[in-house]
Amino acid sequence: MDPICDDLAAETADLVAILERLTPAQWDADTPAEDWNVRDQVSHLAYFDGTGTLAATDPEAFKEAAAALLSGGGDGMGIPQGRAMTPAELLAWFTGGRARMIEVFRALDPKTRLPWYGPAMAAPSFATARLMETWAHGQDIADTFGIVRTPTGRLKHVAHIGVRARAFSYVTNGREVPAGDIRVVLISPSGDTWSWNDDAGDENTVTGPALDFCLLVTQRRNVADTALVVTGPLAEDWLGIAQAFAGPPGTGRAPLDS
Repeated sequence: MDPICDDLAAETADLVAILERLTPAQWDADTPAEDWNVRDQVSHLAYFDGTGTLAATDPEAFKEAAAALLSGGGDGMGIPQGRAMTPAELLAWFTGGRARMIEVFRALDPKTRLPWYGPAMAAPSFATARLMETWAHGQDIADTFGIVRTPTGRLKHVAHIGVRARAFSYVTNGREVPAGDIRVVLISPSGDTWSWNDDAGDENTVTGPALDFCLLVTQRRNVADTALVVTGPLAEDWLGIAQAFAGPPGTGRAPLDS
């Protein structure tokens, strides 16, 4: 578990470096995510870090809490709590809970499966999903203030989830998963090539910068604002609904010049 936990810690540190520079007023700035300000983004991460730790340490208690949340009897996914805190208190909630979660994850057997709000997840996949969420919500915060983040090799984790979540993107939209695979070939921030489904052929492909693909599958950019080259009907259809994160269908983002 150490390699993925190291990457999760590094992604966390990059986000915290941005948060520590914010003024108190900036914590209430609206982000590109509709109806969410900066403190809501951080509260969301802190809340699910806490439930992630609970899933790893007390699965039965987690299942009870998850059932309450999914039935509408939950506590707002951390948003009300975060809005009642000062920025310093909220930052401490996030950093303290994140440190505890990473500590717990490091001690897990990689074969451990943890309950979550959908299917149970293997421990490494669970940690990878937390990294993806951190990067995506961090992007919203960076975009709020016009901050351009330097992409890193940690994007491979985000891209991997995006590719593997193709079937989920259809299921959460109430659609049947089309037969056939899509070859995905991405250029990493260092110039290396990352690829998936190499045996799928060239009829349906997605190629281009890894950063653009990650922005698309986390629904932080519209495909029109990327340099991705999309070939074939299966690929075109998928990228219209691609979603790396769990939960109901995302609304996506309008083109930046719309």
